[in-house]
Formats: sequence, structure tokens, C-alpha cells
Amino acid sequence: MNVVIRVNEETRKKMIQYYEGKKREKVIPYVVFQAQDEDTVITMYESGKIMFQGVSADIDSNMWREIDGQTKEPQEQKKEHLQKYHHCSSIGSDEVGTGDYFGPIVVTASFVKKEDISFLEKLGIRDSKKISDETILKIAPEIAKKIQYKSIILNNKEYNEKHGNDHNMNKIKAILHNKVLYQLVHEVKEEYDYIIVDEFAKETRYYDYIKDSTQIQRGITFMTKAEDKNLAVACSSIISRYLFLKEFDKLSDSLHIPLPKGAGKNVDTIGEEIVQKFGEDKLKEIAKYNFKNTERILKTCIF
Repeated sequence: MNVVIRVNEETRKKMIQYYEGKKREKVIPYVVFQAQDEDTVITMYESGKIMFQGVSADIDSNMWREIDGQTKEPQEQKKEHLQKYHHCSSIGSDEVGTGDYFGPIVVTASFVKKEDISFLEKLGIRDSKKISDETILKIAPEIAKKIQYKSIILNNKEYNEKHGNDHNMNKIKAILHNKVLYQLVHEVKEEYDYIIVDEFAKETRYYDYIKDSTQIQRGITFMTKAEDKNLAVACSSIISRYLFLKEFDKLSDSLHIPLPKGAGKNVDTIGEEIVQKFGEDKLKEIAKYNFKNTERILKTCIF
């Protein structure tokens, strides 16, 4: 699938920054950058066009359309439509760590009842990417005491064993989302209105990823930027981030090296230090080895 969009200059700058760690090194005439993000190749042209190519091209392009303020619905109609996913009892899942070279992938499913909404709104619950880590460390334990949830932590040793063996990042995410959702749904004894997943793959593709699972959760509503629209997804985002931060700190402490988050150039510098001190096997254990960082790190290391 190919999708072409145009966005304003501010959004273009955000895209350049967002895809910094995922850019391909190949130089193409009249192209600002080309990047690979999971199943999608993103090409930004000097002319202003941005092309998305791949299975999730429509999902990725719609995300940037929303950020750019492009919408097909009248504002009031859109607001009313979204309220039904906010003022409801729901189960929602979200993940963190998929864009970080170091640190695990954490997926959480949460159950939020209508009577929990006021409590969560007072805490200022929203997408974890919009809340500081310091705040998350304070409020996540309060959320965890109030609501039902299930989490899975996939460390990078396990990730590297799975990735490439007929498992790309989106398939790994789908399997983990399905697992926590199935577990939570079958533990919840009360009624709920929706099961919501922050859409990282189209519904048919998602179920194709998990077709070999023995326990499959169905009846899911998939939506982009779900963490901004549904409190169960937002809670899952925050709890996942909390667990990620705790595991990240443990990993840093075990190495006696302050690890950087993300996948930028500062990550490469620390990666080089780890290889020099502990060897390449340690990198395979604690990093997502398929990231472009690995190639850059090993190029500069002297063995």
C-alpha cells in the first residue's frame, strides 16, 4: 500500500526528529530522508510530499495527518464520537519500549470502570509520552492500586530470539497484546463496553499475526492514538512506562553505566562502551539487535 500526504512545516520538523534513529543511510536525490519504521518505509521529498509504503502505510500516514490537524469530521461531531470511548467501562492495551535500543518491551492491558473515570481524570491521566517520567513514577502505583491490569515484560534477549524468526516487531507486539488482553478479559467479572487497542496494524493483519495462538481475544476496537481517546489505553500506557523505567534502571545499575533511552547517536556511544567493556555478546543480551544502531556500533569498535 502506498499513501502520499502533505503536512505543514512544523509537522515536517517533528517527522524529521521522530524518524532520526530510523533513517536509512542511502542518499537519494531530491529526498530529505528515507526511514524504515516496522512495516512502513517513509520517504520525505524536497517537494513537500511524504510517501508511506507498506502494510501499515495508512495507519502511519493518518497519525501524521492527525498531528498536522487534518480531519474530515466537523470538530463537534468528532468530539461527540470520541466521548463514547472516554465515558465508558473498557479494557484497553498499550505498549512501550519498541523504539528504545536498550530496555524491554512492556505491554499492559487495563480495565477501567465508569466509576474510575473521575479518579483518573483528577490524576491527569493521558498518554505516557505526554507525561514526564517523574510524574509517571508517582502516579502509576496509585493507578495500579485502583484498577485491574495485566502486564508482560519482554527483555531484549527474548526479543532477539524471536525477531527475524518469522517475527517482525509488529507480530511480536500483536502476540503480546493478545496475551494480556485474553488474560484480563477472562479475569474481569464485570461488564464492559469496549476492548480497545492502539492501532499499530490493520485488524486483518493483527489477527493474521496471532493466528497460531491457541487463545485469541476477539471483539477488539482498533483506533489510532487510542491513548488520547480512552482511559484504559492511557492507563496501560502509564503502567507500561512505569515498569519499563524500573527495568531500565535495573539494567543500568547492573552495568554501572547510565543507559540512554531511544535510538539516537548518544545510544551508539554507550553501545560502543558496552562492547569494549563486556564484548558483543552482552550487547546481544541487552539491546534490540536488529536496530540500525548495532551496525553503527560494531563498525567503530576495535576487537
